Amino acid sequence: MAPRDGSQERINTPDAVEKGIATVSTLRIGVKALVEKDGEKRKAEILSIKESKGEPNFYVHYEDFNKRLDEWVPASRLDLSQEVEWPQPEAPTKKSQKSTAPAPKSATLPKSTAGQKRPRTSTTAATSRKNSETPELTATSGNASKAVRPSLVGGKENRPESDNSISVIAPEIITGTPKGEDSELDLVDIQDAAAAAKASNPQHDAPYSREEEIEKLRTGGSMTQNQTEISRVRNLDRIQMGAFEMEPWYFSPYPSNFTAADTIHICEFCLSYFASLQTFTRHRAKCTLLHPPGNEIYRDSSVSFFEIDGRRQRRWCRNLCLLSKLFLDHKTLYYDVDPFLFYCMTTRDPHGCHLVGYFSKEKESAEGYNVACILTLPQYQRKGFGKLLIAFSYELSKREAKLGSPEKPLSDLGLLGYRAYWAETVTDILVEHEKNGKDGKGSGEVSVEEIGALSAMTTNDVLHTLQNLNMLRYSKGQHVVVLTEAVLEAREKARAKEKAKGITRRRIEPDRLMWKPPVFTASSRTWNW
Repeated sequence: MAPRDGSQERINTPDAVEKGIATVSTLRIGVKALVEKDGEKRKAEILSIKESKGEPNFYVHYEDFNKRLDEWVPASRLDLSQEVEWPQPEAPTKKSQKSTAPAPKSATLPKSTAGQKRPRTSTTAATSRKNSETPELTATSGNASKAVRPSLVGGKENRPESDNSISVIAPEIITGTPKGEDSELDLVDIQDAAAAAKASNPQHDAPYSREEEIEKLRTGGSMTQNQTEISRVRNLDRIQMGAFEMEPWYFSPYPSNFTAADTIHICEFCLSYFASLQTFTRHRAKCTLLHPPGNEIYRDSSVSFFEIDGRRQRRWCRNLCLLSKLFLDHKTLYYDVDPFLFYCMTTRDPHGCHLVGYFSKEKESAEGYNVACILTLPQYQRKGFGKLLIAFSYELSKREAKLGSPEKPLSDLGLLGYRAYWAETVTDILVEHEKNGKDGKGSGEVSVEEIGALSAMTTNDVLHTLQNLNMLRYSKGQHVVVLTEAVLEAREKARAKEKAKGITRRRIEPDRLMWKPPVFTASSRTWNW
């Protein structure tokens, strides 16, 4: 029996996209047009418009590509011979819909509010928003120390400004679009293994195949769910740091008067920033710093690590956060650095110690995280330094006799970087145990807990690594770790690829680590760092 006309529910269908021919003068924010990029035309959305030297320039975001590829383009790169997609009109809010709807007959008139006191608005959210959005808080002038530091909710360096944002950790960030061959080890999720670990870590509740995961990372763009962050325009065009010139990827809250400069000059030792070459030259003639202002806790033939306390070196650490924000899309905390320790990796030459990358760590982490934020600077990426940073963080966890894990949830590139390190570490441990079993030095068997103790990785991270490598099988009522031929072949292939590219396999030598865990003084309830 057919339903009556009034009983059938309306099916929600997507609104039709309005298309049409546009001219340069009629283009506006939100329009999607074809833009020439690397010899081909790609669909891009206009996020901002400005006029430079009498000509309009458009800041565009390419669809299906990461946000770091956003750029300013002149009108000549837009193909206006093809139809453009006009932005959808804003849907009316529920409040406006209610105001336009006719009032029911039974509705009573509201009571008069005359004489009533107006409730006070909460100043906490406004103060926090002001502190997180004001660029002047990060200026190098002496007035910065007089500003009220925003409170650190939960003590997270990557804590977003709202619940809709997602924090970021980005080790060994890869330029361009990630491809299938960037990570040699196959990431195959097994549905019927490690159910307990999956239940305890909701980040892995929705596994993806290798192809689906790479496609998701390629087309996902920015991981943040905050629309104001997605539409935020990159404010610096170029930075000069030491012998390297780089193009920033994302917005960083440098003072507004720096955005008009063509190139921002950053001192590679003290990380101070200057809008003109003249002021930078005068600074370099006076700057005597030749390494990060902290304790050198590790040194080998080419690399040194320095430990910097955010409370004792506020200005330097804030400058470091401003610099890293140019290459980390989701780093939201750049002012309150007191609760963190910064471990900076440098390379040495006769001119000093040059910053390669860093990771920050909470002084007191309730969740047991050993990394809050991690970054390898673009000029040193794809050279093995990212894995060295991760390895050093786990070496500190071994000294503390703890199991460590990076702050969750991981970013897209952070997940790939850590998975590559975890896969290599777990595979090396299994190969070593199998070798000892064949030589008669041991049984060759190893448990998940033993792998975690040897690598300082948490049990959940070990389980998910075994699951992704298809080495966790269920047999005779229990889970068994199996070292497959596919993993061994991928391991040898990865090493051959590194050798062909001339990448040096760097290792942390524990004997060279001159560091002891901090001691907690019960009487004063303070940590001795």
